Amino acid sequence: MAVVLDEPVLVLNGNFEPLNVCSTQRALALVLTDKATIVQNGRGVVHTISAVYPVPSIIRIHAIIHRPLPRLRPTRREIFRRDGYRCQYCGREVPNLTVDHVIPQRRGGHDTWQNLVAACPACNVHKGERTPEEAGMPLLSRPYEPHPTAMYRFGRYLAHYEAWRPFLEGW
Repeated sequence: MAVVLDEPVLVLNGNFEPLNVCSTQRALALVLTDKATIVQNGRGVVHTISAVYPVPSIIRIHAIIHRPLPRLRPTRREIFRRDGYRCQYCGREVPNLTVDHVIPQRRGGHDTWQNLVAACPACNVHKGERTPEEAGMPLLSRPYEPHPTAMYRFGRYLAHYEAWRPFLEGW
């Protein structure tokens, strides 16, 4: 079995709080320099000339890293994710979603979570430089800033790494 060194590894804080996702190569470096321990190995081993090392799926940093609660930036990907990859005006799932400003930029609208929504190209063009009320196009749901829980931040990996679920739930 060939080990891919860029596979994602869940990195836990000293108190088991999910911190980050790194590559297998970075995780092995942290383990070999005694900065982290392997919590779960489910990917086999790496053979070197002089040793065999287990390939981690989840590692835990020895120290507790104090950091502020992360905030998500309103990027296209995060806007689409928050809105369930659906147009917030008509509710359709289309492959070529766009980002629409609820209050147009020309009228003082900013790039904030509360002012950006996913929209299909047809609805975005129809709304134009108007507010949803002026265009007669009410929003299906009110835009909000998602809470950056561990499940929200790292949940996209669960399709391939179900073993991470117990470590992501509750944070």
